[in-house]
Amino acid sequence: MESDDDFMSVASSADDFLGTQGSDDESLGDDFGDDFDGGFSKDKDIFSNTRKPYEVDFKVLSPEDIEREQNLQINEVSSILGLPPESSAILLRFGRWNREKLIESYMDHPELTLEEAGLGTNFESTPKTEVVPGFTCDICCEDGDDLETYAMRCGHRFCVDCYRHYLAQKIREEGEAARIQCPGNDCHMIVDSKSLSLLVTDDLKDRYQTLLTRTYVDDKENLKWCPAPNCEYAVDCHVKQRELHRIVPTVQCGCKHYFCFGCTLNDHQPSPCRLVKMWLQKCEDDSETANWISANTKECPKCHSTIEKNGGCNHMTCRKCKHEFCWMCMGLWSEHGTSWYNCNRFEEKSGAEARTEQARSRASLERYLHYYNRYANHEQSAKLDKDLYLKTEKKMTSLQSQSGLSWIEVQFLDTASQALQQCRQTLKWTYAFAYYLARNNLTEIFEDNQKDLEMAVESLSEMFEKPVGELANLKVDILDKTAYCNKRRVILLSDTAENLKNGVWQFNVEW
Repeated sequence: MESDDDFMSVASSADDFLGTQGSDDESLGDDFGDDFDGGFSKDKDIFSNTRKPYEVDFKVLSPEDIEREQNLQINEVSSILGLPPESSAILLRFGRWNREKLIESYMDHPELTLEEAGLGTNFESTPKTEVVPGFTCDICCEDGDDLETYAMRCGHRFCVDCYRHYLAQKIREEGEAARIQCPGNDCHMIVDSKSLSLLVTDDLKDRYQTLLTRTYVDDKENLKWCPAPNCEYAVDCHVKQRELHRIVPTVQCGCKHYFCFGCTLNDHQPSPCRLVKMWLQKCEDDSETANWISANTKECPKCHSTIEKNGGCNHMTCRKCKHEFCWMCMGLWSEHGTSWYNCNRFEEKSGAEARTEQARSRASLERYLHYYNRYANHEQSAKLDKDLYLKTEKKMTSLQSQSGLSWIEVQFLDTASQALQQCRQTLKWTYAFAYYLARNNLTEIFEDNQKDLEMAVESLSEMFEKPVGELANLKVDILDKTAYCNKRRVILLSDTAENLKNGVWQFNVEW
C-alpha cells in the first residue's frame, strides 16, 4: 500500500524546477457525483441535484480518450509557445502536464527551461539518416563507407543499427519512453517522437505509444488506472490527497469494477483510506494469533510478557523478568504460603492489581476480536455470495424453464445477487470503521443503521438460497427486500459520509 505520508505522492526531477504540481481545478474535490444505477457518478448532467453525500464526480477514460487529451494539450502548448509538437510534448512530460506553470516558466526563462527539459534551442533540422564519409561509430567501432548514421540536434552521431538497438533496449526491456536520452556520454538531450519513428520498427512504435499513455496517467494526480486485471481504462477524479480524511472517493470503471480512487483498493466505504490501511495492518499482525492468545495465555503482572502455561503447577516464573506469581489469581507467589497447587488467597492486593491490568488488556483484545470476527464473517459471506452469483445464471435458466417466466422476468435474481455483494462489502467495512470510532450519541445511530442493513441482508440472503422451485413465488418478496437493502445501504453511507465530510466523527486513534 501507500506510504504513511502520502497515498498518491509522485516525484520527479522536474519538480525541483517547476515546483509542486497544482491545478485550477483544486476546488473540484469538494463536489460529489451524480446518481446512477451503481450508486456512483460518472459525468455531471441534469440530474446533478440528486447526488448523494457519499458519491464523487469522476469520468472514465479509454486509451483513445487519453491519447486525445494528450494531443489536445500538446497542440495548445505548441500553438502558444511556437514550438514543434514533438518538442512541446517533451516539455509537457517534463512539467508533469501542468500547462500553466510550464508556460509561465518558459516565458520567464526559455533557454533554461528547454535545457532542463532536454531539448536545446535548435528546432530547424529535420530528422534523417546520413552516410558520412570517414565516420566511425563510437559504440560498435564500425567505419564502412556506406554506413548509415543518425544524429539528433545535439550532434552525437552513431550508426543506425546501434541507435535502433539502444532504443529497442530502452523501450522493450526497460519500459522507458518519456525520458529516453541521447546515447552520447553525459548528453541529456531527449529523443523525440520524430527521431524515434524514423529509427524503430512498427511494433516498437506501438509499445512506445502505450508507454507514453501510461506515463501521462501516472504523472497526473487526477488520473489513475483501474486496478482490475487486464483493464485498459483510467479514471479522472479531482479528489485531492488532503481530502481523503473526509471523503471516500469510490469510483466505478467502465469494466464495472468499483475501487477507491484514493488508494486503488476495492470499494471500502464508509472507511477512509487511512483507517483502512491501519485496519489491514492490524489484521495482518493480530488476527492469526489473537483468538489463541486470548484463550491460552496471560501476561506477566510485572513486565507484561505473554506467557503460556505448559504444566499443571500454578506457580509461574516469568522467563524474562523472573517474577514469580500465581497463574490463578495473578498475585505474588510469596503470599501463597504452602498452597503450591491450589490458590486460596484470591483477595491479595498484588493479585487484585494484576487482575485489573490483565482485565484491561483482555478487554482490549476482546474488543478487537468483536469487530474482526464480524468483519471476517461478512468477508467470507461475500465470497460465498460471489460463488452464488456465478451460479445465478444457471439458476435463472432453471427458473425460466420451470416457471414459464421470460428471461427478462428472472433478472430479479441477478439484481438481488448484485445487491447482496455490494451490501456485504459495505457491512464488512462498517466494522473496521466502528473499531476506530469513539463512542457518542452519533455512534448509536450508526450502529442502528448498521443493524438494520445487516438484518435486511441476512433476510435477502436466506430467500436467495431457496430451491429454484420456490423462487418464482418469492419474486415479489425478493424484489421488495432487494430494494429495501439498497435503501438501507444508501441511508447508512449517506449519514456516515455527511458526518465524515463535516468532521463530526471522533476517532480513538490519531490519523
